[in-house]
Amino acid sequence: MDIEEIKSELTNLRKEIRRHNKKYYDDDAPEISDFEYDKLMTRLKELEAEYPEFVTATSPTQIVGGSARRTVGKLVPHDVPMLSLQDVFNKDEVENFVNDTLAKIENPEFVVEEKIDGLSLALKYKDGELFEAVTRGDGSIGEDVTENARVIPDVVQNLKDTPGYFEIRGEVYMTRKDFAAVNERQERLGLKIFANPRNCAAGTLRRLNPGIVAERKLSMFVFNLQAVEGAEISSHVDAYEFMKRNGIKIIHNYKVCKNFSEVWAAIEEIGNSRQNLEYDIDGAVVKVNNFNQREILGATGKFPRWAAAYKYPPEEKETILRKIELSVGRTGRVTPTAVFDPVNLCGTRVERATLHNQDFIDSLDIRIGDTIKVYKSGEIIPKVSGVIFEKRPSDSLPFKFPETCPVCGHSLEREENAADYRCINSNCPAQVENHILNFVGRGAVDIKGLGENAILKLIDEGFIKNVSDIYKLKDRREELIEKKIFGLAKNTDKILAAIEESKKNSPAKLLTGLGIIGVGSSVAKTLIQNFGGIEELSKATIEDLKNVPDIGEILAGHIVKFFGDPENMEILNEFRIAGFNFKDDMPKNSSTSEIAGKVLVLTGTLEKYSRNDAAKLIEERGGIVKNSVGKKVDFVIAGENAGSKLSKAGELGIKILSEAEFEKLLQAD
Repeated sequence: MDIEEIKSELTNLRKEIRRHNKKYYDDDAPEISDFEYDKLMTRLKELEAEYPEFVTATSPTQIVGGSARRTVGKLVPHDVPMLSLQDVFNKDEVENFVNDTLAKIENPEFVVEEKIDGLSLALKYKDGELFEAVTRGDGSIGEDVTENARVIPDVVQNLKDTPGYFEIRGEVYMTRKDFAAVNERQERLGLKIFANPRNCAAGTLRRLNPGIVAERKLSMFVFNLQAVEGAEISSHVDAYEFMKRNGIKIIHNYKVCKNFSEVWAAIEEIGNSRQNLEYDIDGAVVKVNNFNQREILGATGKFPRWAAAYKYPPEEKETILRKIELSVGRTGRVTPTAVFDPVNLCGTRVERATLHNQDFIDSLDIRIGDTIKVYKSGEIIPKVSGVIFEKRPSDSLPFKFPETCPVCGHSLEREENAADYRCINSNCPAQVENHILNFVGRGAVDIKGLGENAILKLIDEGFIKNVSDIYKLKDRREELIEKKIFGLAKNTDKILAAIEESKKNSPAKLLTGLGIIGVGSSVAKTLIQNFGGIEELSKATIEDLKNVPDIGEILAGHIVKFFGDPENMEILNEFRIAGFNFKDDMPKNSSTSEIAGKVLVLTGTLEKYSRNDAAKLIEERGGIVKNSVGKKVDFVIAGENAGSKLSKAGELGIKILSEAEFEKLLQAD
């Protein structure tokens, strides 16, 4: 390999690692496993060690992986840098770390403990009271998430002892049980599914709403003392004892070791216990116990020299793929699952693994009858890593998705610019729960009291099979009371009255609830304003729809396909019989208001109006409210703490209005 090839590989490696750092730390959406990431980083370190003249100050090997984003509160500089840990991947590297330490300091003790897979957080106490919680960010500056941290049960608000200043560092995580509950709810509501507990914990902690943080049941272990004033603490173990006295949850089952053999035994013990833990770990950490000795060893710009993180290799086994099952989720997404001869991985029996989508199957060329390699990602999620082609049967055939849904028989469609296939039938039995939840939600017909539990009971007991059945429940009042679907008679009557009241909704609300792909509340309002009602919209052609602002050919196709389905038209007729209003009751764009026909985006917090109230005022004057900033937006109304939408509006040259200017626009005739 010549010098130019080396430079090219270094450049490409750094670029790829930076991209994965952003996906992992900033977007909470990693695209590759830790093992695959570590291989990239190891290769970069090897090249930089061999060619030190090409090492740059901005190389991923020289800086902490993440960046600080202003998503929750202010950005806060760390008094004590929150560094990464140097990674080691085998027994020899652990031994080298221990021996190097023994050569530099006299009789050190090592503490070996679990490395929790979560999001690092610093907690700061003044006179025993928590006053600030800050994420790691880029190691020098993090995000203030204090209000969110206060609702995490493991975060202690007040210490029994009251040192003048006390700063600790821990890892915010989710148990596997709590993670599964969050994803189950996300799936039911048709929202984004989190890839793993770490992503969910990180994304949740950065939310603007502490109520969501509390609902998702985050947990936290503390693993280090960062700084202390007013208390004498000389070692890591002493710090843990102090924390335990003050009710702080620390990493449990840590071991104090004196030499390499004890350190390695402790690492193996943690490794053997991984499958029995209720949370994910991504390794074991080896730390020097004594704080004075840590000072002697010091740190690089990226990690302390007194600690190392051992990464367990993924356990991989061969097995034979017997079949590929297709399942339809609540949102209509079709997921292929590999079913193979059982193997034992990380102490558990495994015989199924997701194959994600057709692209993934094609990329590995997976076929039924193949001998495949299976491993556990994050020590918990079974995955297929590849095919042993030498063992492939001679009569094997490539696997292709069917054209129809395996549940209802309707057509499957591949999403534009995506890898997933979906069943386009909103009345598919696999999707009915999600469809009904969307229909009764606040953004659609908004039926008060008809929540998730009640809908599940109604489906299970056979009361409803599609959304129009909701309006036939009044005829089965006695059965509902007898089976206590809504409770006693008083609550049953209250919900039935709310169902009847929902018929008075605007046709845009009904259209939103129909579950047409790409038609949310904003698009629904635009369509009704332009066509005058659902009846007229149902007769529109693709060309008619493309003449509407922000309606492209793909979305137009989804709309035409929906109204061309006899089953959907039958349900619409049920709504008509039930007494729904199909005609537009909103002002047309011929209004004399300066807002009429204009597209507006709201961002930040307004002092006098809630987001819903402001949107309603705009729509009453014939304006259109959008959620995202694009070239066709006329105005952006910016309140306090306006975010990225404000920046994008500036880039596109869109007129930005203050709240006072917005009020003047509302009042203008």
